[in-house]
Amino acid sequence: MSTPKTAWVFPGQGAQRRGMGGELFDRFPEHRATADRVLGLPVARLCQEDPDNLLRDTRYAQPALFVVNALSYLAVRDEGPPDFLAGHSLGEYNALFAAGCLDFETALTLVCRRGEVMSRASGGGMVAVVGVRPDRLRGLLAEAGVDDVDVANDNSATQVVLSGPPDSLAAATAAVRAAKAGRCVPLAVTAAFHSRYMRAAAREFEEVLAGVRFAPPEVPVFSNVTARPHDPALIGDLLALQVRSPVRWRETMDGLAAAGVRSVRELGPGRVLTDLWRPVAEALPAPPGPETLGDAAFRADYGVRWAYLSGSMFRGIASVALVRRMGEAGLLGFFGAGGLAHDEVERALDELTAAPGPGRFGMNLLAMPDNPALERRLADLYVRADVRHVEAAGFTGVTAPLVRFRFAGAHTTPDGTPVAVRNLLAKVSRPEVAEAFLAPPPPALLDDLVRSGALTREEAHAARRLPVAGDLCAEADSAGHTDARPALTVVPDLVLLRDRAMVGHGYAKRVRVGAAGGLGTPTAVAAAFVLGADFVVTGSVNQATPEAATSDLVKDLLAEAGVQDTAYAPAGDMFETGARVQVLRRGTMFAARANQLFQLYQRHGCWDEIPQRIRDSVERTTFRRTFAEVWRDTEQHYRDTGRAELVETADPRRRTALAFRWYFAHTSAAALRGDPGDRASFQVHTGPAIGAFNRLVHGTELADWRARHVDRVAGLLMRGAADVLAQEGQRRNGSAGRAAPGSAAPKLPRGAVTSNEQSPAGPRR
Repeated sequence: MSTPKTAWVFPGQGAQRRGMGGELFDRFPEHRATADRVLGLPVARLCQEDPDNLLRDTRYAQPALFVVNALSYLAVRDEGPPDFLAGHSLGEYNALFAAGCLDFETALTLVCRRGEVMSRASGGGMVAVVGVRPDRLRGLLAEAGVDDVDVANDNSATQVVLSGPPDSLAAATAAVRAAKAGRCVPLAVTAAFHSRYMRAAAREFEEVLAGVRFAPPEVPVFSNVTARPHDPALIGDLLALQVRSPVRWRETMDGLAAAGVRSVRELGPGRVLTDLWRPVAEALPAPPGPETLGDAAFRADYGVRWAYLSGSMFRGIASVALVRRMGEAGLLGFFGAGGLAHDEVERALDELTAAPGPGRFGMNLLAMPDNPALERRLADLYVRADVRHVEAAGFTGVTAPLVRFRFAGAHTTPDGTPVAVRNLLAKVSRPEVAEAFLAPPPPALLDDLVRSGALTREEAHAARRLPVAGDLCAEADSAGHTDARPALTVVPDLVLLRDRAMVGHGYAKRVRVGAAGGLGTPTAVAAAFVLGADFVVTGSVNQATPEAATSDLVKDLLAEAGVQDTAYAPAGDMFETGARVQVLRRGTMFAARANQLFQLYQRHGCWDEIPQRIRDSVERTTFRRTFAEVWRDTEQHYRDTGRAELVETADPRRRTALAFRWYFAHTSAAALRGDPGDRASFQVHTGPAIGAFNRLVHGTELADWRARHVDRVAGLLMRGAADVLAQEGQRRNGSAGRAAPGSAAPKLPRGAVTSNEQSPAGPRR
């Protein structure tokens, strides 16, 4: 376990009581004087005597409680800061004050305005429901036909507070009591706080917050709205939303526990929050195992044991056998449909759906700017075959086929919630592309899909309030289409973009962010989760496995590679744009020759303008045939694939590009066949992760790729990542000989999980 962390928490409205504050007012006379001036009455007398019963009035209860909470914090401030801060509703303002985001007077003034705004809301009420689990309560409300109350406070697994119209709250209370499911306690409030009925108040308070500047928190502060630490740029936005949004206290406590908090200290009157923390503390898990890494909702949505996927590899290298073995191990892999004809993909789908078994699999959809018809046909095929998970790779923007797949079957539930039944995982490395996938589909695109019959009006209606991608994967220094950005920057950047998109678009379901690229050791996988990844996607390490559909000769080369044995080359499917992929350099001349072709294309208008001696060299060593022969093969390929117009209308420069593309198709096919005569031109997509993995397993049975079954690789990486995190905790705690993460040799077969291990995914918290 890591070094135990602490959190200081502040109660919200309802904790106030006559007599609170005690000697604190005498200890901090300057703050008391400030509070007297801001409130316009003696705060000590209000809190300790309350002669006019003002503590029942929201306008006075909130600032009075804020002052007592704040003075309680000041009394212990010199003991040293906690690791985290959090506050329940009003208490969040105390947490922000303690974190240095606001000074005392500004925070108190803001709380006074908040109390005034909220006090003007009326016509509703609140009821605490104790002893009923939230899912059971939702069922009881649905059975009773009560659909106009909201969960205002999700406090614990057995305590929630409902907000809504008085008649509806009475009906909800009757339903709970009739089922003998728990106790219902009406609260002494005059409005339906933290619910849809506070929208006007939230808008009014948003104008108040517009003039407030928040300093970055010196200690992470959990937000009531997101149940995650505040993004400094969004504090004001989230405080406005908090007025009409549920207080996600249960998730906040779970988040603190997941962050390593083992001790919670309540600052303010009462012990309500301390009591809510106790069952969380009692249920804290043992040191992390692979089933605790990443996002629990991700594991549930994908039906997997671990937050780990095997990514697609071009031209079916991520084969049916590979994907099937992952599924049998309780994991999920994406079939490598990129570069395959429609019929080949259809046959693979038939195999994956016909075989008995767990049925976990996903399909790849590669960007095809020069073949949009095939992209559209594949998306239609995936919808007809009821594929639920698609990995989108190489896209520079949102296309109609992606939107067609994602929202086929989408609908709106009776309570107005939009639901997509299919998930799109978009692999991205550029922020502008990520933002496009995080946004709802462009309205014009949806309109076109409806007009063409590709989506129904109901599906399009739901799509307008959902992101194009349910999950994003940060493609770092990987084998696929990459901008060579390091995971250390691209993963946190996408996490920040995701958090802002969640607030900006008001999504109910969280978009998960994963990491891909460079994941060849347990330490690298652990680092990805520490960076904030909800899941990981591996690629290169799965290519040198028995299940990968490439040649044994390629697997031999990969198993001998080091981290230095890769290079960047043009991407054949996006040759003219300069997009790049990472390829194996050791044992092949492909990278050098492919880069030369791209340089020639950039420098010269067409093939005939290239100097004769260079043309002769290219034909002799790279093409190993004449340019005329290459062009004949190119023409035939485009005619065979129904795209004859691309060659028939091509000008000399375009002809040169299409002929150069022939080399990329030829070298990929040669590598897949394992033709020894073409070994010098093998195109093998891989990142340095394979070299790191080779170093890791050197001297073990997994040094031989024939023993590297894809699920054993997954087990080694994920179990090892859990061990790394535990070792790091022990090191920081000064125990276990201060073992450094990743210093131990791989423990086989502990990490080499067999495919018949079918333990279910465990809860994250």
